Amino acid sequence: MFKSNKKMAFSLGMLIIPWLSVPFLGKKSFFRFLPVASFTNLLISVFSVVANKRKWWVNKNPLSPGLVDFTYILGPFFVATLWIFKLTYGNFIKFFITNAVLDVICAYPFAEIWEKVGVFKLKKLTHTMWYVFCISLAVIIYGFQKVVEKTIREPNGPASKS
Repeated sequence: MFKSNKKMAFSLGMLIIPWLSVPFLGKKSFFRFLPVASFTNLLISVFSVVANKRKWWVNKNPLSPGLVDFTYILGPFFVATLWIFKLTYGNFIKFFITNAVLDVICAYPFAEIWEKVGVFKLKKLTHTMWYVFCISLAVIIYGFQKVVEKTIREPNGPASKS
């Protein structure tokens, strides 16, 4: 029972605590980077379904049991995406280095903590493979945001044809 309560508290904290910082993003930044954070979550959700079906990891999260751990995706990953874009967008090198450092922290010490708490366990996927996925995802989502910004700012873009 205690272990289940510990996992539940950990999962709730993982979901709620990052959102406490969102008001400090500012409304303009939140809405500017909402599409890329949502796109990131879609990609991670699809990857999670594949990973769970292929037994790359096991999700043991009591808040979000099943193929996709929405606690992690809608909590720290979503909010971190917003913050990283707010603080680094426009300078790809800064964006990439920030992601590289945070992804190392996420893939190694944080992943080990999540495994010890019992929220998930990597099986056929190594910490390094997860890190490479996250870095690759960072490059993809930066390109996605560039396309979003170009589309919104073009005078003859889709937004102006309505």
